[in-house]
Amino acid sequence: MYQKSKWTALLLCIFFGGLGLHRFYTGKVGTGIFWLLTGGCCGIGYVVDIIMISTNKFTDKAGITLKK
Repeated sequence: MYQKSKWTALLLCIFFGGLGLHRFYTGKVGTGIFWLLTGGCCGIGYVVDIIMISTNKFTDKAGITLKK
């Protein structure tokens, strides 16, 4: 498994955050489906994820911080 890109995840979150594509990209399929069904937790989770990715607090499925 290779380390996921912070910039790819951030762009996916900004443009497709309500669909959860950034979560599918990082291997978090369960929460990706949840994001897809709830529209990014009604937009709140979407904003929180943008902040977390921007501040390097977002991890992939294995708990590894995203590559800069």
